[in-house]
Order: sequence, then structure tokens, then C-alpha cells
Amino acid sequence: MSTGEQDLEIYLEFAIKLAQQCGQMILDASKARYSTDSMVYGKSGNPADLVTETDRLVEELIKSSLKERFPEHGFIGEEHTAAGHKHEFKDEPTWIVDPIDGTTNFVHGFPFVAVSIGLTVKKEPVVGVVFNPFLNQLFTARKGHGAFLNLTTRLPLSYPNPPLRLPSNISQCLVLTEYGSDRSSVTIGKKVNSVHSLLSKPGNVTWSEKKAGFVRGIRSMGSAALNICCVAQGSIDLYYEVGCWEWDVTAALVILNEAGGYTTSSQGPDEGPVNIFGRKYLAIRSGSPCDGDENTRQSQLRLIREMWGVIEEIDCPRS
Repeated sequence: MSTGEQDLEIYLEFAIKLAQQCGQMILDASKARYSTDSMVYGKSGNPADLVTETDRLVEELIKSSLKERFPEHGFIGEEHTAAGHKHEFKDEPTWIVDPIDGTTNFVHGFPFVAVSIGLTVKKEPVVGVVFNPFLNQLFTARKGHGAFLNLTTRLPLSYPNPPLRLPSNISQCLVLTEYGSDRSSVTIGKKVNSVHSLLSKPGNVTWSEKKAGFVRGIRSMGSAALNICCVAQGSIDLYYEVGCWEWDVTAALVILNEAGGYTTSSQGPDEGPVNIFGRKYLAIRSGSPCDGDENTRQSQLRLIREMWGVIEEIDCPRS
């Protein structure tokens, strides 16, 4: 099976057109989102984890279009998985899709909504398309060829100038995170505690003595894919989320990587490359080293370690 440079370009172009088609479906559906309550469902009775008929229709369009054009490729979709379909992650080209990332935003008319279409080859994310039809923002990337906004603006937005200098510590960072749909007392308690720690002033103690970061601010947009794209742009320093899924992040991770950013899912001393199935994601933007004796990756990893040192650890079993 061929997966050379020309093939990746073909896959990217197809995914772009498909995402734009899905975006129009989402826009059309948004005009009728208040017409009937029956269009909105809470997964397993969870009112914080919504799915709509539009999610299902958009995913079905993506799945059928991919199957027709690339019948030998694998497919992993959020609604397909939620319906009980099993999948095996293989080396073959595999599309990992979220038809509407930010369904709650879509239901309420909050314009941070995206269709996310990612492709892995030999289990590595290599093509990513994230399209927000409400703001007409199209983020695209393929391995080795950079990341772009609306096809012409290269990311990060500082390009062709050098990327902004990385902060020397997290107290200089603007951070994105989400609370997620798991509202159990243990999980939400740890997430709230983490936010409290990030916003707390350390005082006259060392970072290790008191888990506090005093970051400049914390934002939430309700879409993991768009959160990561904000990091790729360079407008957000760090994004972390515990509890989301591979379809939320795969496409955006290609975009961030091609923009010079880095993501890990290891909440510990090993900051190895992200495991897209790990359900823990900490992304950092590109940038010039924050210390003249460091390279960019060392500076990124130092900030990542500092963030993980503040965030409380949460178990996220795939079941």
C-alpha cells in the first residue's frame, strides 16, 4: 500500500474538501438547533456529554465518503465507537474523526465548533484538518510540510519571523483547559483543585513546597481540537486536558507538530511523544528557547514538567 508524499497530499486535499462539506452541513443544521429538543441527547443519560442527530449525520457522510474513495483504509469515529462498534488500530492508513468537536457549543450557538479529520499511517498522525465553519477557520497540515490557517497563512502566526520566546516559567503562561463531561466528585474535584493551584500565588515558598503556579490566566473554549490549534497559532502557551479521546485530538496534533509545538501524554518524569490513545494531553507552543543554554525542546520540556507538577493526577481508563 502506497503512502508516499504524493499520497499524503491527495489525502489532505480530500480531507479538506470533506471538512468544508461537513462544515456547511453543520452551519445549515445550526439554524434549526432550537426547533426540537429531540435532536439533542445525553450519552448514557449524561447531560454534560451531548450528541445530536447532526453529529451522527456528519460522521456518516465522512465515513461513507472515505469508504468510497479509500476502501482499504481503517476508520475510527466518535459516534461509530459510541454505538458499540469495535476497532483495531493497525499500521494501515486509519482515519480518526470527530464530526462535531464542541457539540455542547453547537447546541448553544457558542461558535467554537469544529469538524476534525485526522489520518494515521503506521500508527503515526500524518494528516490533520480542523475546520470551524462558524468562524471560517480552516487549519491544515501534513507531515513534513508545515501547518496552515486557511491554506495560505503559515503557523505559528509569527511566521516568517522567529516564533515568540518561550516563557521562563508557567507564571508567564496563558493556559487552556477543559472540565470535561466526567462530573464524578473525584474527577471534577481534582480538576477544580488543579485550576485553583494554577491560579494561586506561590508566596514565599518554592514551587515544589507548594503546588501553585500563578499563571497569567486560564481559558476554556469547549473544543479540544480548536484548543490545540490555538497553541499551534502561538496565541496560547499551554493546553492540557485529562479525559478526552483520540478523535478529539489526532488531527490537531499533526497541526501543532508541524507548527513546531510539542505534545505529551505522560504525567510523570518521561515526557515522551504523545500517545493519542492515552486520554491525557499536554500541548505547548513553538518558540525560541527561554534560556540561552537550552534548545527549544529542552525549554518546552521544562515547562511541561512544571505544569505536570501542579496538575493533579487523574485516572482515565478507556472503559
